[in-house]
Amino acid sequence: MPLTQDMTIGAGLEAILQPRAIAIIGASQDATKIGGRPVQLLQRFGYPGKIYPVNPRATEVQGLPAYPSVEALPEAPDLAIIAVSAEAAPAALEACAARGVRGAVIFSSGFAELGEAGEALQAQLRDTARRTGMRVLGPNCLGALSIAEKSIATFSIVLESSLPPAGPLGIASQSGNLGSYTALLARERGIGISRFLTTGNECDVDIADGIAWLARDPATKVILCCLETCRDAPRLIAAFEEARRAGKPVIVLKIGASEAGQAAAASHTGALAGSDAVFDAVFRRAGVWRVQSVEEMLDLGHAAAVLGLERLPKSRRVMLLTASGGFGVLLADAASAAGLELPMPSAETQRRILEAVPYASPRNPVDATAQMSSRPEILEKILSAILDDENCDSLLLLLSSSLYLPRLRNVYMQTLTAIRARYPEKVVMLTVHGPQDAVEELTAMGFPVVDGVGPSAQTLAGLCGLAAARDLPPPPAPVAPAGPLPPEALRNEYGAKQALAGAGVPVLPEKIARSAREASEAAQAMGFPVVLKVLSEDLPHKTEVGGVVLNLADAAAVAAAYDAMLARVRQKAPTARIDGVLVSPMARGGTELILGAKRDPVFGPVVVVGLGGIFAEIIQDVAVRPTPVEEAEAMEMLRSLKAFPVLDGARGRPRADLPAAARAIAALSRFAAAHAGEVAEIDINPLLLLPEGQGAVALDALLVPAAAQ
Repeated sequence: MPLTQDMTIGAGLEAILQPRAIAIIGASQDATKIGGRPVQLLQRFGYPGKIYPVNPRATEVQGLPAYPSVEALPEAPDLAIIAVSAEAAPAALEACAARGVRGAVIFSSGFAELGEAGEALQAQLRDTARRTGMRVLGPNCLGALSIAEKSIATFSIVLESSLPPAGPLGIASQSGNLGSYTALLARERGIGISRFLTTGNECDVDIADGIAWLARDPATKVILCCLETCRDAPRLIAAFEEARRAGKPVIVLKIGASEAGQAAAASHTGALAGSDAVFDAVFRRAGVWRVQSVEEMLDLGHAAAVLGLERLPKSRRVMLLTASGGFGVLLADAASAAGLELPMPSAETQRRILEAVPYASPRNPVDATAQMSSRPEILEKILSAILDDENCDSLLLLLSSSLYLPRLRNVYMQTLTAIRARYPEKVVMLTVHGPQDAVEELTAMGFPVVDGVGPSAQTLAGLCGLAAARDLPPPPAPVAPAGPLPPEALRNEYGAKQALAGAGVPVLPEKIARSAREASEAAQAMGFPVVLKVLSEDLPHKTEVGGVVLNLADAAAVAAAYDAMLARVRQKAPTARIDGVLVSPMARGGTELILGAKRDPVFGPVVVVGLGGIFAEIIQDVAVRPTPVEEAEAMEMLRSLKAFPVLDGARGRPRADLPAAARAIAALSRFAAAHAGEVAEIDINPLLLLPEGQGAVALDALLVPAAAQ
């Protein structure tokens, strides 16, 4: 890429999103064609800049003077929309670059999505962009849209009837139709958007560019991202980090989740760290909130924009208020499922609620009965009592369809106006089913409004997640690559453990025996009972061939077990190369964890910890993070496990040595990062976690070399 091009992520996108003049290459008289729609839409919605149709077979297109080529234009426009065949697109882009055009949007399909021939055409586009510094969106994309500037470089059906209202939500999507549908739903709900950008095949501009540019855009307060894949992990992570530094929440709808069990892996770790789990881990570290639907993305994005980053909930503690016991239970179930906390109102709060409505249920959820909406002063007393409670960081008020009734609408509007003025910093979310003008009025007051019990609880949980992201520490410093490992580290369990021990992972004192006598002597030296395990680079799963014997209590038992075990192994795996037998002390007690690392093809090495033993892959209770992790983050990984109460002393169990586990996780993560080019997977199964103060120890270990995959 030439030195004249700004290497900053998102640089140059103003040519695409804020152009002062636009040329349409392949402009058509037919407004239903993709070369005709931008011409029609730009005129229809009043784009204030110059519009230059380019069509060698016409002198006029849709009432505008047409030009036979880009060279014939009276000026070099900021943006060119290219709507010609795939075969003609590279030459069109090259002509634009020669004319001095700074940005291009390529609608045309027929590129990398169609295979080798299309990839070759796309490579020409990429070469032009890199050689000239032009920013190119697409190909095979739905383009871009900026509402305030009325800049339209799209043929999306979202513009069929009207422009979406201007507002604070920026949309960046790899999928054109998914991004368009998001904008369409926003318009139908009256939710304002700032920009709409779809990246398609990403020959130049990628999703990271879009996120980073929106992070700098004054018109954008919240970034909505529809993500299919990641082509450049460092750029995407850097864009997320820039948005976080700018105070712009990023809400991601990641599609294409894959089952972890589909991984063709040599270790338990490889099966547990599925690609979708890795995306989740990257999002979590970056403070990005993941949603499961377009509707959830819009609910949360709009609510975050209404509140602003400075007014997000302080914690997950929420009070619920309804006029119906049944709705209260439904709302409580939804809030609990979303991970919200439902604290009990204080005695004083309950007294004030009962003073306003004597037959209310003043617990949480508060059922104030239909009486709460009979008069504004009654509702205001109840709301004030709840909002004054120090245990209330958010209030979720369910109005259902009450606002369709003029009398009830008047009570609620009058009361909520007073409450907003009295408690300007409190988070009050409303569950409301229409009408639209009432929703818009409440939103204008500063109340997030969501339609539906479940969606409102999910949205509030998302707001809590965005609030927590503000306080995340910066990502750990990268680990420098280490020198090559000794060959024995990748050969068998003993070598793997010695390499890991050097990195700070705790292991037992062990010896290699190559005869029954050596095994007996080693066992006597370390003390009984002991374990024997066959050592072979060809047998990563030793139990499958009878290569493990436990709890040997004396020298004679060790010698007999040695001979019998090797006979079994040679019978079941006659071609396996055997390096000897590992003699280890028999560890007792504690809780088994599985600890490992895997080199993800997109994000690089990740570390995995979860419940150990035979149920690891069945229960799938694991935590995944990109490497390296520090001990504090490792402790958070442990706390996120469903099995954490087992480790934390549930039901009288001894509390496990959690700091020792965190140290082991952090040490393994640094090792995995340092040897990412040489080691594809690391499997410690189990890591025996002993009672508090007694440490942890890796009982088995496997390093899978990158060459093996």
